[in-house]
Amino acid sequence: MQDTLNRLDHRDPLVFDTHELGRRPGSMRKVSRTLEAPADLGIEDVIGVPAKSEISLELRLESVIEGVLVTGTAEARVEGECVRCLEPVEDEIDVEFQELYYYPEAIERARNNGDDLDEGLDEDETYRLEGDLFDLQPVLRDAVVLALPLQPVCQEDCLGLCSECGARLSDDPDHHHDAADPRWAALQGLSAAPGDEGDGIKNSGTREGLAENQEK
Repeated sequence: MQDTLNRLDHRDPLVFDTHELGRRPGSMRKVSRTLEAPADLGIEDVIGVPAKSEISLELRLESVIEGVLVTGTAEARVEGECVRCLEPVEDEIDVEFQELYYYPEAIERARNNGDDLDEGLDEDETYRLEGDLFDLQPVLRDAVVLALPLQPVCQEDCLGLCSECGARLSDDPDHHHDAADPRWAALQGLSAAPGDEGDGIKNSGTREGLAENQEK
């Protein structure tokens, strides 16, 4: 919910003025605006709209009894990282959203009457106008986040990375490593260690010497 204790700045590109609607139910106004994306517009460390990249907005503002109904679309470029192979991911998104910004007196009236503002919502989950202004940023942020993939991939059939050497498998589908047969592992421990061969010769020589001494 917007914090009504903080006045909105009309110079903020994501703050819109509804003064022209005149609080006349049924009046409507369309707004087109291209602006720089705010920071952290997306899923942190996964994918999102790059800060200060371009966002195109198309809005329809409609005056209703309770406030101003805002319906719109946003187009933006998103960047992220493939969760399988860590390659960069780029895409374009086109999101839709709709939100009712309540007049403060409508909220107060509903509170006094003990009425719900909307089915499934309570006062702490609603947005409200500050004077004639409303802040679109939280609504835009929610719409963008819901439209983004939680696990972005560079391509649907991305094979990921080799677990042994980190090579990108999509670049070389035949990539593999020769795995040692585990049945030979025990025998490898019995192979001659450095110096063993010399000891064998020494022992052999000793046996031959004993045989010679016995003959003598």
